[in-house]
Amino acid sequence: MIRAAVFLALAATIAVARPETGIAQDSPRLLDTESGPIDVEIFAGGLEHPWGAALLPDGDMLVTERPGRLRLVSDEGAVSEPIEGVPDVFAQGQGGLLDVALDPDFATNRTIYLSFAEERQGGAGTSVGRGRLNEDATALSDFEIIFQQEPAVSGENHFGARLAFAPDGKLFITLGERFDMQEAQDPGNHLGTVVRLNPDGSIPDDNPFVGREGADEVWSYGHRNVQSAAIHPETGVLWTAEMGPRGGDELNIPEAGNNYGWPVVSWGRHYSGKRIPDPPNRPDLAGSLHSWTPVISPSGMMFYTGDLFTDWRGDLLIAGLSAGGIVRVETDGEKVTGEEVLSLGARVRDLLQASDGSVLALIDAASGRILRLRPAND
Repeated sequence: MIRAAVFLALAATIAVARPETGIAQDSPRLLDTESGPIDVEIFAGGLEHPWGAALLPDGDMLVTERPGRLRLVSDEGAVSEPIEGVPDVFAQGQGGLLDVALDPDFATNRTIYLSFAEERQGGAGTSVGRGRLNEDATALSDFEIIFQQEPAVSGENHFGARLAFAPDGKLFITLGERFDMQEAQDPGNHLGTVVRLNPDGSIPDDNPFVGREGADEVWSYGHRNVQSAAIHPETGVLWTAEMGPRGGDELNIPEAGNNYGWPVVSWGRHYSGKRIPDPPNRPDLAGSLHSWTPVISPSGMMFYTGDLFTDWRGDLLIAGLSAGGIVRVETDGEKVTGEEVLSLGARVRDLLQASDGSVLALIDAASGRILRLRPAND
C-alpha cells in the first residue's frame, strides 16, 4: 500500500511548520519519497499569495499574486517588479488575480490569459481576459475581457478560475458555485460549471447546451469549487479536481453535458454536519474517478512529463492546500491505482514543470515563495 512521504530525520535542515499557520519557516532540504530522496530548495521568494503560473518558451515564468499583481520570475528565480496593464481585481476573501495561461500561439502573438475575481453590479464573479505581453515582459497591452461569469453574486468564496487549453485550441475555464449551492444544478447559469470557449471568447458550435438560454458556454455542471485543471498529455482530455465540503474532494474527467451532482450528492457532508446523499444514490448523475476524505483541498495540478523523475512520468501531481504538500496520483487509463503525499509543511497553490524537468510548487502565504523539487544527488 502506498504510504505518505515523510521527511528524513535531519533536524538541522528540515522545515518546521508554525502550528498556527502551517507555513514552512524554511525549505526542507531532503524529502524521502517512494521514488527516492528529493532535494527541496527555495527557488524564489518575495511573493504575496502566489496563485497561478505559466512557463514561457525561454524558461522564465509568469506568476500571479492574488492581491492583483503579475510578475515575471526568471529561470534563475529572480522576481520582477509588477507587470503593468493588469486589470483591477476584487481582492477579498478567496478573490483576486487568479490563474494565468499562454495562448497556444504565444510564440507568434505573445497573448496571455488571466482569470480574476471582478466586482460588478450584484456582487462579484470570475472573469477572464487576454492581452499582449510586450517583448521585455514589463507590460500588457490591449487587455480585453472575453468572459464574465453570470450571475455576479455577493460573497468572497468559490471563484474556481483555472484555465486550460485543449489540443484543439479550445479554452476550458473552471468556475465555483460562489456558495450558491442549488444554482450549481442549473446549466442556465455559470455557477458551479466548467465552460468551454474559443480563444476569442466566442462559443464553439459543438458545446452541449448551444441554443439553451444562458447555457451556451457550459460544458459540464453540478460542480462545487473547481480549482484544478489539466489536459492529459496523451488523450488531450480535460481532468479536474474540485473541493468537497467536509470530505468528498473529487477527481473528475468532465464530459460534455454531464451533471456532477453538487449539492444533490457528495461523498462529504455539509459544514453543519448535515448528511448529503452519497453519489451511488443517484446513478443518473456523473460519478467521480476518485475522492478524498479527509480532504486534500486540491488547487493547481499537472501531469508530469519530464525526465528527472522517471517514476513519475504520466502521473498526476495535485497541489494540496490542506494536504500541506503535493499529492502524486498514479493512474491506469481512467483508474486511480495509487497515491503518495509529498509533505512540504505548507499550502501548495499551484504546480509547474520547469524546462529542466524539475517541479516548482507555489506556496500560498503572505510571505509566499516557490519551492523547487529535484532528485537528490548521491
